[in-house]
Amino acid sequence: MLEAKDLSKSYGDTVAVDGISFAIRRGEIFGLLGPNGAGKTTTISMLCTALMPDSGDAEIGGCSISASASEVRKLIGLCPQELALYEDLSAHDNVVFFGQMAGMKTARAVSKADEYLTILGLKKRAHDRVSTFSGGMKRRVNLAISLVHDPEFLFLDEPTVGVDAQTRARIYDAVFALREDGMTILYTTHYMEEADSLCDRIAIMDNGRIAAEGTSRQLKDLHPESDVSLEDVFLHLTGRSLRD
Repeated sequence: MLEAKDLSKSYGDTVAVDGISFAIRRGEIFGLLGPNGAGKTTTISMLCTALMPDSGDAEIGGCSISASASEVRKLIGLCPQELALYEDLSAHDNVVFFGQMAGMKTARAVSKADEYLTILGLKKRAHDRVSTFSGGMKRRVNLAISLVHDPEFLFLDEPTVGVDAQTRARIYDAVFALREDGMTILYTTHYMEEADSLCDRIAIMDNGRIAAEGTSRQLKDLHPESDVSLEDVFLHLTGRSLRD
């Protein structure tokens, strides 16, 4: 579903992404992990067509992010780490509005807003203003917005950061259900146990490059010791020094 080939991006003398290549199979959850400054955000920005690569390319659903950006945008949904909501509108109106912005007819946007807000446990609060919502509820509205146009490929960038256990469980359930329906998902997180339980395969980035890629079991086999966690592998590959 996605194939990245030698993607690179620099900001002045700083190389953010250094010629990375990887592929994501249709219908899988692919984790992208890395410390702060590893290049994950820049990679996602390029794959979402928000940022042009300096060199290399990627295809999503057979469409080039460089040559066919408008076609790529029809195929993808993005749930960003930063909330993108209109606080004075209701949850339902937010989802419908963004559906219309994606080119949906109003009746279909309304129907899909009802569907996804129900799936995400917000049916009873759908017509309340977002300004009255908790952080976890806002995250669920953010996710509903990214899904309203039924994308084939979904980018989930730290979707559970700062949420309570109940919201996290609801998001996990939604992610698994989406995969069962055939959606392909790129998932970034700083929670190692989350990646371990959710992701079919994982790539660990560091210093703009892919340090390792594989299933959780394959990555754990890279560690010199046995009976290790994914976090042990992550620290082994990226080091223990703090990243600011």
